[in-house]
Amino acid sequence: MSEQTQTKKTGFFTRVKSEFKKIIWPSKDDVVKQTTAVVVVSVILGLIIALLDLVFKYGVNFLIGLGA
Repeated sequence: MSEQTQTKKTGFFTRVKSEFKKIIWPSKDDVVKQTTAVVVVSVILGLIIALLDLVFKYGVNFLIGLGA
C-alpha cells in the first residue's frame, strides 16, 4: 500500500471521528417517549385500516348481493 493511500484512509477516519463528535445522542427518556408514540400511532392506524377493510368487505359483498 502506498503512503498516499494510507494518508487518505487516515484523513477519512479523522473526518469521520470529528463528525461523530458533533452528533447529539437522544436521552433514554426521549427514546422511550418516541418509541411509545410510534407504537401507539402504529396500533391506531392498524385498527383504522382493519376497520376500513371490514367496512369495504361488507360493502362489496352487499353490492354483489344486490346484483344476484
